[in-house]
Amino acid sequence: MPFPNIDPIAIHIGPFAVHWYGIAYVVGILGWWRYSLWLSDKYPNPSRKDIDDFIVWAVFGVVLGGRLGYVLFYKPDYYFSHPLEILQTWHGGMSFHGGLLGVIVTIAFFARKRGMGFLDFSDVACCGVPIGLFFGRIANFLNGELFGRITDSSWGVIFPHGGPLPRHPSQLYEAFFEGALLFFVMTFFATKSPLGHRRGFLTGLFLAGYAVARITAEFFREPDAFLGFFAGGVTMGQILSLPALAFGLFLMIRTRQSHVAP
Repeated sequence: MPFPNIDPIAIHIGPFAVHWYGIAYVVGILGWWRYSLWLSDKYPNPSRKDIDDFIVWAVFGVVLGGRLGYVLFYKPDYYFSHPLEILQTWHGGMSFHGGLLGVIVTIAFFARKRGMGFLDFSDVACCGVPIGLFFGRIANFLNGELFGRITDSSWGVIFPHGGPLPRHPSQLYEAFFEGALLFFVMTFFATKSPLGHRRGFLTGLFLAGYAVARITAEFFREPDAFLGFFAGGVTMGQILSLPALAFGLFLMIRTRQSHVAP
């Protein structure tokens, strides 16, 4: 099927243009904020005020970490030669793994400042992250970027910059698995299962769940042309997801010996 004729610019305001990509980030962050406020009522920490105060830190960590992660992990030579383009985030080019590291750093500083444990905060904070992932992947689709590999399936899409052959709409696969499905899994364990109250379990579940979803999606996603495949046919996205998978599983296993909060 042909790619839907959707302008990546949602709104023109005089000389300014509001991109769907930017709107997706705003909606994702606001969705995370409202969901985290609701979830924080079910846990002793963090408080609603902590969530309110952290949202600025979260934006800083996501945007700065995501952009620097893309620059350093994916195209360091190019951006070091064109440093001004590092600021042009409206053209795309954000790394989830970089954003994850950015948020980890900001949570560490924020939690220490508020006198609470890192995992106490991250267990609640991570549950709403799939909301942002969902809208971010939808924005990738609207931008016609990060498309999938060539396919003969009936739902293949001919992307504007993907050549004449249909490709997997891998952005939509990721929106479902990294976003919608992971969100419902996280919500179930956070609200219905006593495991959700074991310190570190939800953080581990999110890291492992995202890593599995991303590694799987990478089998359908076209690797970046400037990187291609690495040894054994693996991609950069799969390589970067392995540490998250390992640490997530470690946290989940570790919580078997931890106390279950009432």
